Amino acid sequence: MSTPQTHLLAYPFPSSGHIIPLIDLAKNLISRNINVTVLLTPSNQHLLPTNYSPLLQTLLLPSPQFPNPNQNRLISIITFMRQHHYPIILQWARVHHLPPSAIISDFFLGWTHLLARDLHVPRLVFSPSGAFALSISFSLWRDLPQNDNPDDANSVVSFPNLPNSPVYPWWQISYLFRDKKVEQDWEMMRTVYLFNLDAAWGVVFNSFIDLEPAYFDHIKKELGHERVWAVGPVLPLDSGSNTGPEERGGASTVSGQELTTWLDKREDRSVVYVCFGSRTFLTTAEMDVLTSALELRDEKVPEISDLVKVIKGSLGRTKERVRAEEFRDAALGAIKENGSSQKQLDALVKELNELKKD
Repeated sequence: MSTPQTHLLAYPFPSSGHIIPLIDLAKNLISRNINVTVLLTPSNQHLLPTNYSPLLQTLLLPSPQFPNPNQNRLISIITFMRQHHYPIILQWARVHHLPPSAIISDFFLGWTHLLARDLHVPRLVFSPSGAFALSISFSLWRDLPQNDNPDDANSVVSFPNLPNSPVYPWWQISYLFRDKKVEQDWEMMRTVYLFNLDAAWGVVFNSFIDLEPAYFDHIKKELGHERVWAVGPVLPLDSGSNTGPEERGGASTVSGQELTTWLDKREDRSVVYVCFGSRTFLTTAEMDVLTSALELRDEKVPEISDLVKVIKGSLGRTKERVRAEEFRDAALGAIKENGSSQKQLDALVKELNELKKD
């Protein structure tokens, strides 16, 4: 069998919530005979399995530094990556025995359009979330809606050009957009997002068509082409090892298998999941406070009537719960063989292979 010639550079934003889904996508592409090089920093290298496949390679890049403590942390990371990663990647790609056919990079890394241009390859945007969120971002940074009453955080911002014309109070709009204390940083973020809209060759979403069909159509209309793929929810392929999907975020003091066993013993709808964000790591002190709060929860015994109301509300077949279950089933169907996301993934691979022929 001949060696696959299509080579994709996968460049995630350096936080677990962005890296893990892009690595999962990379594994699915490798299973379809695509070479993938994942660009990581040393602190995130553990998220990529070693000796997974000869088609999966790693390029280690310097970890972000924060010389300006007064600068927004997200903007500092993006600025560092552009200044320090750009020349390393450019040099590496120019001398590699199998030059990259394309770059797929996180939506926070819109500047990689310039890198792709210098390498004469197309750039694909990867969104670890859905089409609706990216539609809002596109509209924000292109149309620049304003708060007519800066003193009113509940002043409404509308998006009339989006399907269903969503509206939000000003305080719910991304702080990156609202905060213009440093004009240069704000303009940099706007440029990053507009590159995603104006210059991307294609967009890949960690979502599935049936979840938000109107917004996938909207994205295609905004981009002016059909190169939009909904391949999610992306999950790692079964490698046949003892390390399951629950381990791919790294080692834990409690094994993933132990957590899964515990969850399997719970009643349906009896567990509350709490997410602290894709870029957040709790300190030991914060974990101690959280633990204390959980222990104190049993000290207050509610009235029976109040308890009954809560239980009825949590177990009731509300429209929202029914809809959530329908979407759960649709998501599982999308990633099965011949499901919509699998077909979209095959279509993406076909397009990538065509690039190499060109």
